[in-house]
Amino acid sequence: MGDGVQSKKVMEQIKLDWGQRRIRTVTQLTAEIRELLNGSFGDVWVAGEISQVKPAPSGHIYFTLKDGGAQIRCACFRSSVRFLRFKPQEGMAAVARGRVDVYDARGEYQLLVEALEPRGFGALQLAFEQLKKQLEQEGLFAAERKRPLPKHPRRIGIVTSPAGAVIRDMIEILTRRYPGIHIRLYPALVQGAGSVEAVVEGITYFSRSGWADVVIAGRGGGSLEDLWTFNEEAVARAIAACPVPVISAVGHETDFTIADMVADLRAPTPSAAAELAVPLRPDLEDRIAAAERRLGRGLAFTISAARTRVHRLGVDRATALVHRRLGRLGQRVDELAARLQRQDPRVRMAVNRRRLDAAEAALAKLAGGALAAAGRRVERLEAALGSLSPLRVLDRGYAIVQDPAGHVISSVESAADEVVIRLRDGKLGARVTGRLT
Repeated sequence: MGDGVQSKKVMEQIKLDWGQRRIRTVTQLTAEIRELLNGSFGDVWVAGEISQVKPAPSGHIYFTLKDGGAQIRCACFRSSVRFLRFKPQEGMAAVARGRVDVYDARGEYQLLVEALEPRGFGALQLAFEQLKKQLEQEGLFAAERKRPLPKHPRRIGIVTSPAGAVIRDMIEILTRRYPGIHIRLYPALVQGAGSVEAVVEGITYFSRSGWADVVIAGRGGGSLEDLWTFNEEAVARAIAACPVPVISAVGHETDFTIADMVADLRAPTPSAAAELAVPLRPDLEDRIAAAERRLGRGLAFTISAARTRVHRLGVDRATALVHRRLGRLGQRVDELAARLQRQDPRVRMAVNRRRLDAAEAALAKLAGGALAAAGRRVERLEAALGSLSPLRVLDRGYAIVQDPAGHVISSVESAADEVVIRLRDGKLGARVTGRLT
């Protein structure tokens, strides 16, 4: 009797438990696990070794983080990848920050990584080395692709912050060293959010406009983080794509950036970049003065040689030679004047032009004197030739006796019966009737 009552009670309890049982679907259970994990592990740091790195075409990166006792799958979505300072590599020890989630399709938990830092090596330094190696393999640092700066630039483009001492110092140095230089500033952020885009836009502006002969991109000194804009790949590629020479002027002399390695010339400071971009005015003036002296000596030598040849050659040939020489000298003067005009700074242009005009006037005067002397010599030669002409004798009442063939009869013995007597104003026919002694 007791066993029957006990069995009845057990059955009733089983029926009660079955009625109160909660049955979940797999999706419901997974959702509850996700809530539990997110609540307990919504922001965690996990250390381990990176393995099985798989970049996806979508821009996501999948990898595994493991240690000696366990492993966890990790996913870093594209929105977080763009903020990573370096790219995950196989075997790298790292610390990942993120939240634990569940991948419904496989029922596996995973770490959704939002930040990643290397252990034992700074993230910025690692990113620097990775990008440096990549660009070096592409040949962007090669010496043969570096272009020389123009000797006499007319327009300088600058990409930097419009505020601060950097731009003021560069403008002061450029205008002092090379008066008349044209300067155009593209104002850009040089650190912080949006700075990479701003610097790239500035360099691209000068690349597309073709306005500048030289572009200077840079900023003043700061920490590695402050200078990081010029270690970004986008800035490096904008510099490499610029069709005119680019001077990188970032920080102080001890600071080195990726931009320095890609640029055509690295300046230790922004002020040094301004000094390297343009020549010093006194040096240029000395070169112009030396060119003027060489021009004067050359003209004097040429004129002297031409005068000697005039005396050595016949008058007609000498005159033609002088004309040809003057033409070549005039062309040479024009060429030298054009060279001087290209090399002169504007502040010196008017003075040097007057000097050149004076040289041309002196040359014309010397040439005119040479031609006048040659003309006078021609006149003297013509007078001498005329004085020696036998025809001049006829003007004084003398006559020339010729035979019918026109030969001059110089003796009585050679006279024929008929002769021609040539007078000043005509000829007479005559017959010889006898020879007188």
